Parts: sequence; C-alpha cells; structure tokens
Amino acid sequence: MPMTAAKDYDDIPGTFVFDADRSREGYHLNMFCMSLMKEENRKAFKADEANYLDRFPLTPQQREAILKRDYNRMLELGGNIYFTAKLGATDGHSFQHTAAVMAGSTQEDYANMMLAGGRPVEGNRSKSGRNAAATPAPARPVRDASPRQPAAAEPQASSSKSVPRKPKSRKPASRPTMTKRAPKSGSKRG
Repeated sequence: MPMTAAKDYDDIPGTFVFDADRSREGYHLNMFCMSLMKEENRKAFKADEANYLDRFPLTPQQREAILKRDYNRMLELGGNIYFTAKLGATDGHSFQHTAAVMAGSTQEDYANMMLAGGRPVEGNRSKSGRNAAATPAPARPVRDASPRQPAAAEPQASSSKSVPRKPKSRKPASRPTMTKRAPKSGSKRG
C-alpha cells in the first residue's frame, strides 16, 4: 500500500515519522516483529527465516527488508523502531548496535557521536534544503544532575484572608478494588 499525500515532516532527513499511514502500512511487519517476543517464535524464525515470514501477509518489499536486515527500509515501509528493534535483539544485537547500523556507522563511532551531543543541526534540517537557512534554536541549558531541591514557596496573592494551600501529593491515586471483605466477627450483616 503506497503512502498517501506528502507531509511536511517527510522532508526531515534520516528518519521516517511513524504516523497513522505508516502504522497501517506496516501493521503486518510490526506484528512479525512482535511475534519475536516469544522464544518459540524466535527459534522458528532463526531455523528458517523465509518460511517463518510466510505466516505474515508482508509485501515483497517488507519481506526483503527483513531478510536483508535493512532497518531504515523497514521504517520507510511502516515499521516502528521499537518493534523492529526486536529483530535486532533476536540476532543478538543491542539497540545501540542497530542504531549504529541505521546511521551507517560503527557502534563505537555512533556512541561517541551521541556522547558528544548527537548529529550537528546544520545539514540535518531538511532533505530539500528549504530549511537550511533557518535560525538555529537557542541552546538548551544543561540540566543539573544533582538531586532536586524543593521548589521555593510561591508568593501568596495579597488579600485580607490568607488561606494556606494544601501541598500537592506526589502519591499516585489508588484505584478502588472490587474484592469483597469478610464481615467482622460478631457483626449483624444480613
């Protein structure tokens, strides 16, 4: 199934945005990848990859991309990166290894690039070059890795009556349970 009308984000280099159209296109490709979560399926796939793929109504292009381990092509054909990573894991590779392969890099070079801040923005704004002269985004401040300090108290609005605010709870709300409790001994429940 070919993709529908071109979208602005199709101009982003080096990636394929997983949207509703790609989700529909890649449904069976992603279901194949998810099947690899079960050990018996991984064994069956590794024993005879082509035969195992016959279980899924894949397009010839999807089938070829899987057999060639062409991860970028899988994403282009509707694969979701988190699902296709299961294929890399089935082959015994880390996600970092798979990402390096997708970037056309060695795992060590890829790791060093990411540790140095990732790809440079220049040259990576658009495939067409239409955003090449865009103003660079302001640098983000580096986050302090020290433990968070409690937020300073907010100034109270001036009014004649000052009502103390209840601090917000960070505890997640509990869900009611549907279990029946045994009556207390000696109670007169009927």
